[in-house]
Amino acid sequence: MHDMQTSPASAAPAVSPIPAVPALSWLPRVDGWTLGTLALAALFTSPLLAVLGIALENSGDAWAHLASTVLGTYIRETLLLIAGVGAGVLIIGVATAWLVTMFEFPGRSVLQWALLLPLAMPAYIAAYTYTDVLEFAGPVQTGLRQLFGWQSPGDYWFPEVRSLGGAVTFMSLVLYPYVYLLARAAFVEQSQSLWDAARGLGLGTRECFWRVAVPLARPAIAVGVLLALMETLNDFGTVDYFAVQTLTIGVYRVWFGMNNPPAAAQLASMVLVLVLVMATLERIARGRRRYQFNHSAPRRHPLARLRGYRGLLALCACAAPLVLGFVVPAVLMAVSAAGSYGSSTGVDTLTLAFNSIAVATLTALACLCAGLFLAYGARLSGTTLVKWATRVASIGYTVPGVVLAVGVIIFAAALDNTVDGFMRTRFQTSTGLILSGTLCALVFACTVRFLALSFGSLEAGLTKITPSMDAAARSLGHRPGGVLARIHFPLLRGSLLTGAMLVFVDGMKELPMTLLLRPFNFNTLATHVYEYASYEAFDQAVIAALIIVAAGLAPVIALSRSFAGSGRFSQPADQVH
Repeated sequence: MHDMQTSPASAAPAVSPIPAVPALSWLPRVDGWTLGTLALAALFTSPLLAVLGIALENSGDAWAHLASTVLGTYIRETLLLIAGVGAGVLIIGVATAWLVTMFEFPGRSVLQWALLLPLAMPAYIAAYTYTDVLEFAGPVQTGLRQLFGWQSPGDYWFPEVRSLGGAVTFMSLVLYPYVYLLARAAFVEQSQSLWDAARGLGLGTRECFWRVAVPLARPAIAVGVLLALMETLNDFGTVDYFAVQTLTIGVYRVWFGMNNPPAAAQLASMVLVLVLVMATLERIARGRRRYQFNHSAPRRHPLARLRGYRGLLALCACAAPLVLGFVVPAVLMAVSAAGSYGSSTGVDTLTLAFNSIAVATLTALACLCAGLFLAYGARLSGTTLVKWATRVASIGYTVPGVVLAVGVIIFAAALDNTVDGFMRTRFQTSTGLILSGTLCALVFACTVRFLALSFGSLEAGLTKITPSMDAAARSLGHRPGGVLARIHFPLLRGSLLTGAMLVFVDGMKELPMTLLLRPFNFNTLATHVYEYASYEAFDQAVIAALIIVAAGLAPVIALSRSFAGSGRFSQPADQVH
């Protein structure tokens, strides 16, 4: 550095500042919050790492046996299932979102929020309900045989309910709200000036839909379809009941049927690869294109009024998925519950409900605590490493429950063996199984899977709090923990409540992880419904199924009401062109 001379008359000499060394954004600062965030992220990533680690082990001749028998069927039916459900939710979700967003027709004001109600209906419960009614011995086919005098299945044709087509149908009917919700939000955000420009170029309503609305809403639609496909891959009850041979079923059978953990982990890794491929394909197809809205432009769309048969067709198109995906199964279950009330209620149902509520509540609390710590830790650190660590820790929602359950089993067994070996070496005593086969393992698995729900809600809430509030609180002497407790926590109550509701509902209806990780003699409402449906006695568990649906209604209705209040439109136009 050059020599500098200063004079007494100069109170502040002109000194050239030393260039600052650019900070390495990847390197986090070493403090308690950063280390705790990284440690927590590593803990929640450990089940997936356990799956990938054991997948590298030798599985013997299991793959040769699978390749010569069922592997091709697993892959084919998995791809057909996700292709069918993807097409189903895409058509239903986009069509209904477009109709309620752009047109005025009878019943629209109710349908725009009621179309979200199938979210409260688990796919496996809808499948059990419809199968009881539509199978050969059910009331529908029995009534048809009595009406037309048919004697055997050879006398008439009826679609096979327990089939790949049946699984695609019922999953599409209960999963389309993912696409509907995001597609409608995207349509609402589109500016009226775009439509004016498109119409000025001579485009009609149909051309505007295909060439303007859908391309601009494509990212939101793609996210909705991906969410529906993640739920499809996670489903266990429906595909098992319908004998659809998916990779998820394969993981379960190889682990427990063949007793070959490496082969099961390798199948689970195939599922993980499939998830990554689905998430990557849309980004590749999108390429370098970007989708932005000019929020300064007016966004109020005049609703085109559909009259006569057009209004009736729009009403039927929007009401059909709602009726088939929620109303019909709910009514059928209510009627069945009323008929079997005395034989299917009592202390057992109350115990099952208590167990389900306990698992869901503990999971919600764990997700809120972990999600808040991770989100706030990423906010404090701001480094790339910490941000990526929190993203990876919350990836569990994209992983099927069976795969996560396998990872937790491997992780818990390794931890138990490590602790037991240490205690034997140092104190000549055995600790046995500490985590495996306990409620803690089940809650941990559910927390890993549903962490993204609470983390995403809290991260979004934190982004709305200006960093200047943190700086002001720190300047007054508050440490990071005090800032979180006294500033952020009160402002995040809405985000905390939203995350808790979402996690609680998913915890109530979670089936595959509960089925694999529950302690002995521990049943929940979901496992109780699954077991009775497997014994062809769903009517004896219908009240438990109704409780699961009722638990999911509260947050769905709250979401529906808030959504119905957004995107207000101007008065309907007199006539659609």
